[in-house]
Amino acid sequence: MSAPDYAALGFKAGLEIHQQLDTPKLFCRCPSRLDETEAVDVDFQRQLRPTASELGEIDRAAVEEARKALRFEYVGERHTACLVEMDEEPPHALGHEALLAALQMSLLLKAKPVDEVHVMRKIVVDGSNTSGFQRTSLLATEGLVEAKEGPVRMATFCLEEDSARRLDRVGNLQRYRLDRLGIPLVEIATEPDLKGPAHAREVAEAIGSALRATGKAKRGIGTIRQDLNVSIREGARVEIKGVQELRLIEPAVEWEVRRQAHLLDIKKELLARGAKASDYERPVVDLTEGFRASNAKMIAGAIASGQGVHGVKLPHLAGLLGKKSDEAMPPPRVGRELADYAKVKAGVKGIFHSDELPAYGIAQAEVDAARQRLGCGPHDAFALVVEKREVAEVALQGVLARAALLLHGVPEETRDLNPDGTSRYLRPLPGGARMYPETDVPPLRLDAAMVERIRADLPETMAQKLERFPKQHRDISEEQARQIVRGEWDREFEALVQATGLAKEAARLLLSTLPELVAKGVPAERLTLARMLDALTRVKEGAFAKEALPGVLEAMARQGIGAQQAAQALGLGGLDKDALRREIDEEISKNAALVAKQGLRAAGPLMGPIMARHKGKVSGAEISALLQERLQLWIEHSR
Repeated sequence: MSAPDYAALGFKAGLEIHQQLDTPKLFCRCPSRLDETEAVDVDFQRQLRPTASELGEIDRAAVEEARKALRFEYVGERHTACLVEMDEEPPHALGHEALLAALQMSLLLKAKPVDEVHVMRKIVVDGSNTSGFQRTSLLATEGLVEAKEGPVRMATFCLEEDSARRLDRVGNLQRYRLDRLGIPLVEIATEPDLKGPAHAREVAEAIGSALRATGKAKRGIGTIRQDLNVSIREGARVEIKGVQELRLIEPAVEWEVRRQAHLLDIKKELLARGAKASDYERPVVDLTEGFRASNAKMIAGAIASGQGVHGVKLPHLAGLLGKKSDEAMPPPRVGRELADYAKVKAGVKGIFHSDELPAYGIAQAEVDAARQRLGCGPHDAFALVVEKREVAEVALQGVLARAALLLHGVPEETRDLNPDGTSRYLRPLPGGARMYPETDVPPLRLDAAMVERIRADLPETMAQKLERFPKQHRDISEEQARQIVRGEWDREFEALVQATGLAKEAARLLLSTLPELVAKGVPAERLTLARMLDALTRVKEGAFAKEALPGVLEAMARQGIGAQQAAQALGLGGLDKDALRREIDEEISKNAALVAKQGLRAAGPLMGPIMARHKGKVSGAEISALLQERLQLWIEHSR
């Protein structure tokens, strides 16, 4: 498929980026780290209900969550979760360290800090917050992100608390862990200035680099999350949540554009077929009898366990639901849209629809019987759910509700990202009725002098480093300099070079040796800056040759030992130079005829055997220098 013409489609998109801060939690002093042992000494349950805002309105997304009638269990350890996370104690004052870090980040993005910070409550009843709301505060506005495809305006910069960590769900009980709840997050929302998928990725990367420049951004999977807001002309704003990897931004944007364009085409076709919303106000029909002799194993097993086959007619939708595809990123399918509603609203695994049948062991005769029983005409489709009656009723009413929405084109909604860059329905798009003031945390006036002190001492950005590195570190290539900066190894590199002066060796260690060790399954995360510095310092001191550095680092990582111990374990310890000179003289003597014939050019053939005996103990440069020296003396004495 060719890439869409985004400008012609009226493409509009913006980014929301959520970055965890490496500071204590936002409204208590608990450490902001995840439990490593998964021990449990806190365990309680809650049930949450939506409440009206100060204007008397109830948020539609909260209502949708409440309809699931879930109960929530919260577990945790007391060293990462206190009474604040349990909602048994009011929140403490806004964390000062998190506030300073967030202000620094906002200024790097050229934003204007507000005069006074007000903490707000944002209603969230999916269980991810024990209180039923998330605390958030506006910190700055009107930022700007520079990018090759054009600058992007930053609308808001907020400081908020992260949600609890989702665990498993059994029936209507959803479990969460409290360790992540309360970790400070900055939320950056851009204006809809993005011009296409590549632009979206570039801007996300630029924002992420600015945040990490402060040294206060957490690192690792799950610490930064990108949400995309995408629409096209005649479509609607759709929020795609959970984009944790930059590489998924482009396929996620392209997929959503294709999906919306496809839904608009479906709308036109349905209207041409004379469809109207009342067509989808239909009863669920029990079709179990027609499937009692089915060869479809799943259906036969379900009926034997007391479940049934239930269906609904989908007027005017024959041929529009789409067929199953084996493509890595299959084309948009309306059948998938209907199935998502059934899954979210009733928790079923999926649906069968007539466009993909017969299949899955369902015979043509069973399809024909279902069509007849449901009263389907030639232009009508149908959907089936195999479940208990009460579950199937909820699922299929969800299917009908989604089918009716096809007449509106693209509904506003929040979608969850799939690993392949496609997305699935999650809930309706939240409205403005879910925000109200937090009465337990007083407003905080920002001191103008403090803001100016932060502005005057902003860290170097990636763009500035990319300009400085090749000029300052001339012992490495320009490409290595770019790789170090873009790979965010600049702090480690400069610390290693400042301590040892070994720029080439430091660059190879970070760019080549570490990835090679990871590929071998070595726990390279144990090689902290202090350990790398230890190893490189030993190289500088001559304890072992630079060629032995990968082996030494591997031993350090696997055994948790220092560079000296690793070198000793590998039999490395340097060599007495006088002993090395004598050995070189013996090698020259054994090859006197070769030396007489080739002179100093004999150094090449002689080098191999000597290096083989002392690989890692003495550097090649040192052996070469001594060999040249001894050859010169031998030749002079032989004349």
